[in-house]
Amino acid sequence: MKQWYEELFQNYVKKYDDESFTKGTMGEVDFIEKEIGYDKSFRILDIGCGTGRHSIELAKRGYKVTGIDLSASMLEKARFKAKQENVIVNFIQADARKLEFAEKFELIIMLCEGAFPLMETDEMNFEILRNATNALKKNGKFIFTTLNGLFPLFHSVKDFINAQSSGGYSKQNSFDLMTFRDFSEYEHTDDKGKKIILKCNERYYVPSEITWLLKSLGYIKIEIFGCELGNWNRNKKLTTEDFEMLVIAEK
Repeated sequence: MKQWYEELFQNYVKKYDDESFTKGTMGEVDFIEKEIGYDKSFRILDIGCGTGRHSIELAKRGYKVTGIDLSASMLEKARFKAKQENVIVNFIQADARKLEFAEKFELIIMLCEGAFPLMETDEMNFEILRNATNALKKNGKFIFTTLNGLFPLFHSVKDFINAQSSGGYSKQNSFDLMTFRDFSEYEHTDDKGKKIILKCNERYYVPSEITWLLKSLGYIKIEIFGCELGNWNRNKKLTTEDFEMLVIAEK
């Protein structure tokens, strides 16, 4: 049986690039470039690359990029877009929980909940972090975004539900304060015009958890910031009003 995220991304190609959360690509890539000192020798792995918006923009700027995703249809669109832009990106269908790269990349990005933290168990989410770490060279950098647990923790459960009730989320949401998982129903019309209801399960993390997980994997420098669409910067302190957090870790 397919998990909800597999069903969602199976027929989500046409609508994905029109979603509001995809509109910050240029500013986000500007930030990524600055973080690596505009070093074109960096080999970059994009985990959960989707239709390739970050991968392709980085390739256009001269970087060697590998993009992986679980969804064949998303990757098909990514390859089509790369061909249109006349750039080369090595797009691979792969499960982030089962990667076998070993110290191959100077930079790894994992953005917009493309993989982590969608998995159904904490152990699976940790496997993604571990595999990303194994793929990173010594002194490499890992940049990713994830759901900020401070947001629902600070706000009442009722306010949290109401805030997420737009965009297809129903009022059957239930944020579990013991597990920091949000269980919700998402009504979605796929690319074929079929209406489907997905039972979603997403894991929120607080900064101390992320810091501990990354330290356990050997990172020596871990920084966490607020995550504003298309406007990532180191001056943005993480607050209880940030739905996502931006994490920058170095081996």
